[in-house]
Amino acid sequence: MTSFAADWLALREPYDGDARNPDVLAVVAATFGELPSVMVTDLACGTGSTLRAISSHFPRRQTWRLADNNLSLLGRAASAQAGADIIINPMPVDLAHDLEAALDGPADLVTASALLDLVSAEWLERFVVETSARRLPVYAALTYDGRIYFDPADRFDAAIVEAVNRHQRRDKGFGPALGPTAAASAIAHFETAGHSVVKGQADWIFTAEDREIQNEVATGWATAAQETGDLARSEILEWLTRRRDFVAAGTSRMRVGHVDFFARPTGTL
Repeated sequence: MTSFAADWLALREPYDGDARNPDVLAVVAATFGELPSVMVTDLACGTGSTLRAISSHFPRRQTWRLADNNLSLLGRAASAQAGADIIINPMPVDLAHDLEAALDGPADLVTASALLDLVSAEWLERFVVETSARRLPVYAALTYDGRIYFDPADRFDAAIVEAVNRHQRRDKGFGPALGPTAAASAIAHFETAGHSVVKGQADWIFTAEDREIQNEVATGWATAAQETGDLARSEILEWLTRRRDFVAAGTSRMRVGHVDFFARPTGTL
């Protein structure tokens, strides 16, 4: 499974928090808000951003099982400050091979943020089968869906986006990744499995003031585009230079498409 640097996760966390779809999260909160306690299994937890983002929407008494294969990130997540009644249980696990182990044990809810676009079609099918067999509701947030918008526009924007979306389909540790098709595929699978699904857009929105993350994201996209070999290196560098110039001038804005959804087996809770 691909590891993400802690500094990148820290940079993106406030934007992830702002992007989460409030209507989807409201349904999740209403589903569990009246329970005396809640047990959550968070897959690919990173440094614990999902816990920090949504724990305030749940009953005071919570138990979080945080699953990740990156021991450094998992250690940060396990030591994160949480409420006095929140128990954190870190679980080192390779989700690509040991998904079933991560899902075993008591749980009321499975969460995953910025994960599903990295997984393969086969892994996603396993995920739906295993959570369905356990009658587990799933809250999947911040799944990239391929939409990228720039202001001001550049003549190479469309080619870069196309290359990025092709790169997103490469193996990220789970087999050939679903990339931009992940959210739609996951929702369709859960609905076929008999779940009720609430969904909504959860886009990153970067304003002219959000210079650091715009530069970081644009650099990452330029690297991805170069790795596809579909564009000349000179064209990619020209594009990146112009995008950075827009950012430096305080005129750049970006929107990056993501989807949140909450899938609940019918007849539960």
